[in-house]
Amino acid sequence: MLAAWRRRFEAWVTRYQRPSLGPIRLDRRRIYILPTPQGYAFGLLLLLLFVWSINYSNSMGFAFTFLLAAVALNTMWQAHDTLLGLVIHGNGADPVFAGQDAGFRFLLENTRGAPRHGIALQWRDGEPLFIDIPPHGSMAAVLPIPAERRGWLRPGRIRVLTRFPLGLFQSWSWVEFDVATLVYPRPRGARALPVPLPGAPGSGAQELAVGSDDYAGFRPYAPGDSPRRIAWKAAGRTEQLLVKRFVDQARPELWLDWQLLGIENIEPRLEQLCQWVLKAENEGYEYGLRLPSIRILPARGEPQRRRCLEALALFADRKDISGTDDGLESRKPAKAAKTQRAAG
Repeated sequence: MLAAWRRRFEAWVTRYQRPSLGPIRLDRRRIYILPTPQGYAFGLLLLLLFVWSINYSNSMGFAFTFLLAAVALNTMWQAHDTLLGLVIHGNGADPVFAGQDAGFRFLLENTRGAPRHGIALQWRDGEPLFIDIPPHGSMAAVLPIPAERRGWLRPGRIRVLTRFPLGLFQSWSWVEFDVATLVYPRPRGARALPVPLPGAPGSGAQELAVGSDDYAGFRPYAPGDSPRRIAWKAAGRTEQLLVKRFVDQARPELWLDWQLLGIENIEPRLEQLCQWVLKAENEGYEYGLRLPSIRILPARGEPQRRRCLEALALFADRKDISGTDDGLESRKPAKAAKTQRAAG
């Protein structure tokens, strides 16, 4: 119940805050401070000392009580001042698979001439990540956030806190950035790779063989093709990148097809296709991907792997997928795409 009440209070306090595209500077209006459990115990101790001093009219007791109270008030001021003026930059994270932790990157900048100690970043009820920032310096922090489902993952509100110097008070603030990362399906399944089929003309599986005379025309450029295979003169005439095609060394095509899987549920199919993509890439195949209304031409390499995994991650999100026949048929949301470019 306490955690639920805290989340409701957090949502009420930050109801007017919107995700930021740029850095956030913590001012007095954004910073909150309350005693920690140790601080409440310390306050109870001061009360007992004060009552004892009154009861026995002990001057040393009064002096000791007021000295401890002054120390507590000074720590409250320092805890608040540790966060005041701190500048936080939010970056994205590298894509991960479902079930892993996405490491979102943050940069904490100290613009004053004194160090800041014991500053932490915390996501929900996770473990705080503590760092120290030198004077006029900055420190990078990577906050792990669980990626439970495929698709776009946004961290939401991040708590910035400190209990410096004595842990009697906790000063905190909430920040939220317009950043996101892509979560691929979990690679899981027991099925072997499909049997490769002979390459068809125009499919993109033909290789340019040095010294070959069996020239078979051009085909549109597919990401991942070698620059040596591009017909630059023909591309200059047509304003479209074309690739020379030779049929004497056509390699078999490996198609990872949605229809080959007789699994009823969507997620197990995507998990099996994800495992196939990783396995085909590791074994050096030229592979393509067929999904309902999505077709990615055969190729190999890191760009092809990324295109296929992105299509699987965004599958069934009609706002993010369009059906074309050449290249990747998935589009990122405008804000998330802008965030990816900024993070890169």
